[in-house]
Amino acid sequence: MEMPVLVGILGNFGFPVVIAIYLLMRFEKRIESLTEAIAKLQQIMNTKF
Repeated sequence: MEMPVLVGILGNFGFPVVIAIYLLMRFEKRIESLTEAIAKLQQIMNTKF
Protein backbone atom coordinates (compact mmCIF):
# COMPACT_ATOMS: atom_id res chain seq x y z
CA MET A 1 0.00 0.00 0.00
CA GLU A 2 1.00 3.55 -0.55
CA MET A 3 1.63 6.02 2.25
CA PRO A 4 -1.53 8.14 1.71
CA VAL A 5 -3.66 5.00 1.92
CA LEU A 6 -2.00 3.99 5.20
CA VAL A 7 -2.44 7.48 6.62
CA GLY A 8 -6.10 7.40 5.64
CA ILE A 9 -6.64 4.02 7.33
CA LEU A 10 -4.96 5.23 10.52
CA GLY A 11 -6.97 8.44 10.42
CA ASN A 12 -10.22 6.54 10.07
CA PHE A 13 -9.58 3.69 12.48
CA GLY A 14 -6.89 5.04 14.81
CA PHE A 15 -9.11 7.22 16.97
CA PRO A 16 -11.76 4.54 17.61
CA VAL A 17 -9.06 2.03 18.47
CA VAL A 18 -7.47 4.39 20.98
CA ILE A 19 -10.86 5.12 22.57
CA ALA A 20 -11.70 1.41 22.75
CA ILE A 21 -8.39 0.59 24.46
CA TYR A 22 -8.87 3.46 26.93
CA LEU A 23 -12.38 2.32 27.82
CA LEU A 24 -11.31 -1.31 28.19
CA MET A 25 -8.57 -0.30 30.61
CA ARG A 26 -11.03 1.75 32.68
CA PHE A 27 -13.60 -1.04 32.73
CA GLU A 28 -10.92 -3.56 33.72
CA LYS A 29 -10.24 -1.61 36.93
CA ARG A 30 -13.93 -1.43 37.74
CA ILE A 31 -14.43 -5.13 37.07
CA GLU A 32 -11.52 -5.95 39.39
CA SER A 33 -13.05 -3.86 42.17
CA LEU A 34 -16.44 -5.50 41.62
CA THR A 35 -14.81 -8.93 41.79
CA GLU A 36 -13.20 -8.02 45.10
CA ALA A 37 -16.51 -6.74 46.46
CA ILE A 38 -18.28 -9.94 45.45
CA ALA A 39 -15.59 -12.04 47.12
CA LYS A 40 -15.97 -10.04 50.35
CA LEU A 41 -19.74 -10.42 50.18
CA GLN A 42 -19.38 -14.18 49.73
CA GLN A 43 -17.15 -14.34 52.81
CA ILE A 44 -19.68 -12.37 54.86
CA MET A 45 -22.55 -14.52 53.65
CA ASN A 46 -20.64 -17.72 54.46
CA THR A 47 -19.85 -16.61 58.02
CA LYS A 48 -23.43 -15.54 58.82
CA PHE A 49 -25.16 -18.66 57.53
